[in-house]
Amino acid sequence: MITVERHGPTAVITLDRPEARNALTGAMIVALGDALADCDSDPQVRVAILTGRDPAFCAGLDLNDLARTYDDVTNARPDRGTKRRGLLPDSTTPVIGAVNGPAVTGGLELALGCDFLIASPRASFADTHARVGVMPGGGMTIRLPQLIGINRARQMSLTGNFVDAATACEWGLVNEVVPHEGLMARVLELAAAVGEAEPATIRELRSMYDSLGNRSDDEAYLEEARWSRRWMTERFDAAAFLAGKDRIIERGSSQQ
Repeated sequence: MITVERHGPTAVITLDRPEARNALTGAMIVALGDALADCDSDPQVRVAILTGRDPAFCAGLDLNDLARTYDDVTNARPDRGTKRRGLLPDSTTPVIGAVNGPAVTGGLELALGCDFLIASPRASFADTHARVGVMPGGGMTIRLPQLIGINRARQMSLTGNFVDAATACEWGLVNEVVPHEGLMARVLELAAAVGEAEPATIRELRSMYDSLGNRSDDEAYLEEARWSRRWMTERFDAAAFLAGKDRIIERGSSQQ
């Protein structure tokens, strides 16, 4: 139900239950956490991609036995000492979501746990918690308003209406919409770009975003400056920077 393929330093994790539109069972949630924990423990893996087997990204929790599935999900074991943030464990590996089809309710919460999202035109997004009489427990009321604003988040949750890929991009829920056939190629390209940086630097930068990304107070700016000074004093590798400076300049020129 969860498959993992390697593309060099990138692990592609696929929700692989297409006959049920990749609806999540408790076992799948545990397996997904295990897959990300394996990525964290493998020094050869620098980036993970999360996607679904066509035709859907994820239809949410398995409604055939919602009570049991919900219980399984909320009690999914943190047996590797990993805390959970919504439906995804807190992973040191960056996770890019490749949203190839509908991401509904729990499926939307799963997508919201990724670092950022790239979508196919076939993608759509909906929160139907209210329609099935369940309260969000996977980060919906935290992450969704962070990305699209509180009023749009309320609209999605209170109406249960679907938002198409173009609107999701306009609202800031996804970063790009690319042709369906080219979705994985584009996400692999972005994963490769992320993987070019040193993993320790990426981990630190993600931690800064986690701690400071939703703040705008004066203390947040001071904390960022203190964080930067600590890194430059304790971790910055001047020799590595000088060795790679020309490559950075060349890469920037090629992207103009």
